[in-house]
Amino acid sequence: MLGGIPLGQYIPGDSPLHRLDPRTKVIGVLAAAATILAASNWQGFVLAALLALVALSASKLPPGILLGSLKSLWILLAITFLLQAFLTPGTALAGLGPLRISREGAVAGGEMALRLSLLILTAFLPTLTTPPIKLTAGLESIISPLKRLGVPAHEIAMMMTLALRFIPTLLQEAEVVVSAQRSRGAGFTTGSPAKWAKSLLPLFVPLFAGSLRRADDLAVAMEARCYRGGANRTRMRTLKFSAPDYAVIGVSLAVLAAAVALRYL
Repeated sequence: MLGGIPLGQYIPGDSPLHRLDPRTKVIGVLAAAATILAASNWQGFVLAALLALVALSASKLPPGILLGSLKSLWILLAITFLLQAFLTPGTALAGLGPLRISREGAVAGGEMALRLSLLILTAFLPTLTTPPIKLTAGLESIISPLKRLGVPAHEIAMMMTLALRFIPTLLQEAEVVVSAQRSRGAGFTTGSPAKWAKSLLPLFVPLFAGSLRRADDLAVAMEARCYRGGANRTRMRTLKFSAPDYAVIGVSLAVLAAAVALRYL
């Protein structure tokens, strides 16, 4: 949570990214993620970084909110870098007891941290710039061709949207639980690994119980409003692609193709 705004929550705006069709954002994020994963040299990383930076600048979101998504996961990024740096064999740069940081490991750790950072930044964009209702409609439209195979497209889209919607809520609730436990003298970063793992129980138990309670309240609310899934439901606004949508999809797929070509050529 940053500045009173939970990470991943929709932020109203009128940026070029806000005005895009939700299907365009989903396709663009998937293409960007594939580009980031396919990059295997500096040219590929430059393409992936440029694509992510253009998308971030087009959202016109405050930099603090974007960087806050990385701040909340800095431990994961640090652990990823250190594991690569210490466990990859190669020319030793520095040592810590029996462990050695290799030049090859530092490069591999930096590349992995960069991949994760770009993935995290781009993954938050659809939820930050799209209302949940529109995001659900976009996801359902994308997977609707699978209805012919018996796939419940609306239910899957609804579950994915609810999962994305409640990520910031769970993070906010986790902060409240951590603060409450620390005020009672609980320590989450001291002692042996076994004691540290045991100290996490007071965090996970109330968080898990709160998630179940929130899910039950949501189910009761949907049932009280006679929610019946996608059967015979209509929408106030029909999704339509515009020229900017086609341009964004075309550029995203072109960058992905270039990254794949650079990887194998």
